[in-house]
Amino acid sequence: MIDLHDLRERPEEYQRVCGQKGIKLDVAAFLQLDAEYRKTRSEVEAMRAEQNAVSKEIPKLSGPEKESKLAQMKALAERLKEGGAALKDLEERWGKQQLLLPGIPLPQVPVGKDDSENVFLRAWGEVPKPAFELRDHVRLGKELDLFDIERGVKVAGARSYFLKGDGMRLQHAMMSLAMDLLHKAGYTLMDPPHIVTWNAMMGTGYFPGGEEMAYHLDERDDGFHLIGTSEVPVASFHTDEIIPVEELPKRYAGYSPCYRREAGAYGKDTAGLYRVHQFYKVEQVVLCRADPEESMSLHKELLGNAERLMQLLELPYRVVDVCTGDMGQGQVYKNDIEAWMPSRKAYGETHSCSSFYDFQARRLNTRYKDASGKNTFCYTLNNTLVASPRILIPLLENHQNRDGTVTIPAALRPYMGGQEVIAPKRS
Repeated sequence: MIDLHDLRERPEEYQRVCGQKGIKLDVAAFLQLDAEYRKTRSEVEAMRAEQNAVSKEIPKLSGPEKESKLAQMKALAERLKEGGAALKDLEERWGKQQLLLPGIPLPQVPVGKDDSENVFLRAWGEVPKPAFELRDHVRLGKELDLFDIERGVKVAGARSYFLKGDGMRLQHAMMSLAMDLLHKAGYTLMDPPHIVTWNAMMGTGYFPGGEEMAYHLDERDDGFHLIGTSEVPVASFHTDEIIPVEELPKRYAGYSPCYRREAGAYGKDTAGLYRVHQFYKVEQVVLCRADPEESMSLHKELLGNAERLMQLLELPYRVVDVCTGDMGQGQVYKNDIEAWMPSRKAYGETHSCSSFYDFQARRLNTRYKDASGKNTFCYTLNNTLVASPRILIPLLENHQNRDGTVTIPAALRPYMGGQEVIAPKRS
């Protein structure tokens, strides 16, 4: 949801951004609806005020004058009934279309049609060039008995898997490392609800428009849904609240399983663990004052936390500025971190760092009192710190050895009982 005053002042800018983000909305038509809605609402409010005033007069009247006022009230009630019905219809259409309006990207966001036009910023680590034939993560998983995709598919269908043994321990170690890193940085750790309402999905910008990617637990439009990221419940934590300004920024870290249908991804990344229906994630979520400089500072902090983890995992990666065509509806600035994945002979996205300004807070009605005492919508940001099993792909492939073993990064060893290498199990 955006500031409608801003929309009315620069509709051409919003129409341009709709085109850049692939949002099908006629801004001019919405503004006509907006004008009609406001006009009808004003008329209905005036009739209600007149009705209240006349109803107070009637008990004081008698005779013909009272009869005249009663007739006036009857005609007014009929007009009010018609006006109220028209207003209800207009308000419903106005509300639904308003949810489709995009956040305006910051000036430094590159314009582009899709992820192929994201802009490289920097890289860390050296891409390994071993003098032996590399195994992909699927082969490593089988030979080291880390996961079982075939049985996962048998039990739960396509894009499913079992993590097992050292594969499960490795995932748990990464999640523990990530949570310890954020705990030491002053973030409040959260184990949030995994099932949320439609309002939480709408409030964070996933609905409307992302319904086909979510698992729905019943048929009702206002029913419950499995989360695709803990961003949804954690960002919704302060819904309809006014946060004391001295408590901002709020730094949270949500740890949860995540569920995505991956609708529309048929035939894409079907092999291995890159695109699956169920995964675990530690997600950073921040709420701050409506201050662009503070927001950008926190954006860099979130991104820095993720880069720190990648460096602890000793994984080569690059950071890109995400272009307009690869951004979500509400995002105003976004960076991706992409890890080097040898089996793909390319970098693959492992993290997304997003700034929303007040887009989510307006939907969630999350505010604070500014210096003048005015209730002001917060700014929100989020960034993945680690998501598994996707992160297992670069971890296994980049740290493999000639003999088929995998070296465990030093930062993970304390979480794995000091184990340094994952090797095939002996009979």
